[in-house]
Amino acid sequence: MTAATAPRSARPSRPPRSLVGPLALLVFAAITWWAASEEYGLNFDVPRLFSNLTRGAGILAEFWPPDFSVLPRTVAPLLETIQMAVIASVIGCAVALPVAFLASRVTSPNTLAYLLDRGILSVVRALPDVLYALIFVAALSIGPLPGILALILFNISVVAKLLSETVDGVDHGPIEAARATGANRLLTVRWAVLPQVLPNYVAYSLYAFELNVRASAVLGIVGAGGIGNLINETRRFFQYDKLMVVVLEILILVIIIEWVSIWLRRKLV
Repeated sequence: MTAATAPRSARPSRPPRSLVGPLALLVFAAITWWAASEEYGLNFDVPRLFSNLTRGAGILAEFWPPDFSVLPRTVAPLLETIQMAVIASVIGCAVALPVAFLASRVTSPNTLAYLLDRGILSVVRALPDVLYALIFVAALSIGPLPGILALILFNISVVAKLLSETVDGVDHGPIEAARATGANRLLTVRWAVLPQVLPNYVAYSLYAFELNVRASAVLGIVGAGGIGNLINETRRFFQYDKLMVVVLEILILVIIIEWVSIWLRRKLV
C-alpha cells in the first residue's frame, strides 16, 4: 500500500471542556454580589464611590509641600524603628528555624509534635500584629519593647509557615543517604535538610525584616515605639505637611532595604 492510498489516522477527539473555570467565576461573582449587596452585605455603592472621590482633595492638598522643619525630630524615632526591626528579625527568625522543622512532616519527630506546632502557628498567625502590640502595651506600658515582642511573634508565625512548606518540598535523596549512614534525626536535619532550605530561609528572613520596618511604623501609633508615635502626633494635630516628611522617609528607607535585600539574596543564593 502506497503512501497515497494509506488510510489516514483518525484525528483524536477533542477533550470535553471543564466546567471548573466557569463555575468558579460564577461562585466568585455570587460571593461578590452578596458581599456588596445592600440587604445582606456592605452596601457598596460604585456610583457613590466615584461621586465622592473629590472629597479628600482638600486634605491631600495639605500634604504638599512638605514641612522639612520637622526633619531633626524624625531622626531618633526612625533609628528606633530600625532598631526594633533588627532585634525582632534576629530573634524571631532564629526561633522560627526550629519551629519550622517541627511544623513539617519531613522533619517533625512525630505526629503529635507536628499537629501541636502547626496548631500553635495557626493561632499566632490568626491574630494581627497590632492586636499583639495593644496587649503588650497594656501589660508592659508604652515603648519599643511591646512593639518588639509583637514583631517577634509576627516573624515566628510568618517565617516558620513559609519555611515549613519549603521543607515539605525538599529532595528526599540526601535524607535517605544520611539515614543510611546511621545519622540520627538531628544530624539528618542539619546536613541533609538545612543546606537545601538555607537560601530560602535567608530570603524569608530578609523579607521579614522589610515587613518589620513597615509594621513598626504602624505599631508606634498604638504606643509601641518607633516612628509611629510621631505619625500619630502629626496626624492628631492635622499637621499633614509634617506627616508627609515622615511618609517620604519611610518610603526611602523601605526602598533602600529592598535594594540591600535583593543584593544580599543574589550573593547568598
